[in-house]
Amino acid sequence: MKTIISCAIVVVFFVSCTNKTQQPQAVTDANAPLHLLQPDYDTPYQIPSKDEITRSLMRILDYLEETTPVGLIDKESGEKIYDYKNINLNTIIEPGDFRLNSYEWGVTYAGMLLAGQISGNDGFTKYTASRLSFLSEVRPYFQKAEKENPVQRHAFTQMLHPHALDDAGAMCAAFIKAREAGLIDKNADPVIRNYIDYISNKQYRLDDGTLARNRPLHNSLWLDDLFMSVPALAQMGRYTGDTKYFDDAVKQVLQFSERMFNHEKGIFMHAWIEGMEQHPQYHWGRANGWAIMTMVELLEVLPVEHSGYSPIVGLLQKHIEGLARLQSPEGLWHQLIDRKDSYLETSATAIYVYAIARAINRGYVDAQAYGPMLCLAWNAVDSKINAAGQVEGTCVGTGMGFDPAFYYYRPVSPYAAHGYGPVLLAGAEMMRLLNNFHPKMNDSAIMFYREKIDTESPIFSVD
Repeated sequence: MKTIISCAIVVVFFVSCTNKTQQPQAVTDANAPLHLLQPDYDTPYQIPSKDEITRSLMRILDYLEETTPVGLIDKESGEKIYDYKNINLNTIIEPGDFRLNSYEWGVTYAGMLLAGQISGNDGFTKYTASRLSFLSEVRPYFQKAEKENPVQRHAFTQMLHPHALDDAGAMCAAFIKAREAGLIDKNADPVIRNYIDYISNKQYRLDDGTLARNRPLHNSLWLDDLFMSVPALAQMGRYTGDTKYFDDAVKQVLQFSERMFNHEKGIFMHAWIEGMEQHPQYHWGRANGWAIMTMVELLEVLPVEHSGYSPIVGLLQKHIEGLARLQSPEGLWHQLIDRKDSYLETSATAIYVYAIARAINRGYVDAQAYGPMLCLAWNAVDSKINAAGQVEGTCVGTGMGFDPAFYYYRPVSPYAAHGYGPVLLAGAEMMRLLNNFHPKMNDSAIMFYREKIDTESPIFSVD
């Protein structure tokens, strides 16, 4: 009997030991530093490096070099045209994935210039210089050809005869930047004058001078139009020294914001219609991007002593604060930025990264407050640059609407040209941010420091 009992004890002990071996000890507060457990982030939670950013932007450059050729062809025969004297109204720009003279590509040219300036890689700069030089060189030949048939539309109708701010603003600003940088010659001056003449003198305005459209309803304000006008006006102010361009630029920002900025939320509504008593507010992501980018672009050249300088800095700070509250945990912002069930969108996020990083770099807002969220946002944007160098997750061109479905169901496409310039600008300005500040991981969180520090030092540790 004793033998049986002893055997039973041995078996129980063996089973007990086996179970302990098979079942790992629970991780508890008593036996492990729980604060060091690694979260399962959807977006890499890390500080980007300048080399990594450059490599990502280089993929975009390589893709665009290949898919946006510089040249002319006859649209009927498909033969290339090398002698510009042979240009006629059947001549077209050699087709690629994107149009070389669209407003989206005006943003892309600006992004290439900034990427080249900050990275030191002149491939970005040459991209813009070659294409803007090409456009300004061939434009007079199309102008001459259309005199023979002024009714027929052609490849340069939009450049010669802008009929909307989209046709003029972003391209004008890019031409001025390239001209001031010495990258293009005096052939660009007639292009610039023509664009700015349209913005200043021909675009429809409300009675108080606010730039407006008569679509989809009479006397419509599109938030997008801030970017399609103000940066060009601001650049022209610096280019010519004529303060009337600064005055008009400031007036547009302040008069748009009086009607369209929601002070409680800190963000803009997309559309405003004169005479409409009630305004459903849809806070479209990219339009808010155009607005915030407008402000940093204007402040870049607006004299500090101008009466509009301080009000615009204040509006920019409020907008950044509002946007920061609405960033998703994935790092991206939503298509309708205050509606979490709308999809996450790339181009708006990239614009916010650029504009907020520029605001930090220029001292308008604090790096410690907003630098960490920009690292998260850039990492999210970077994840949308595929191996081919295409930018994914960008909403296609969008008008204005007064119902949620209009925005919720807008398609996305890697061929939506709106994504490329913002991503180039964002990456370049992030590199500048990393040059100016010293982000470090401290207690598993990204922190920004003004000087290099040792986060392992006991003074920086957190219990």
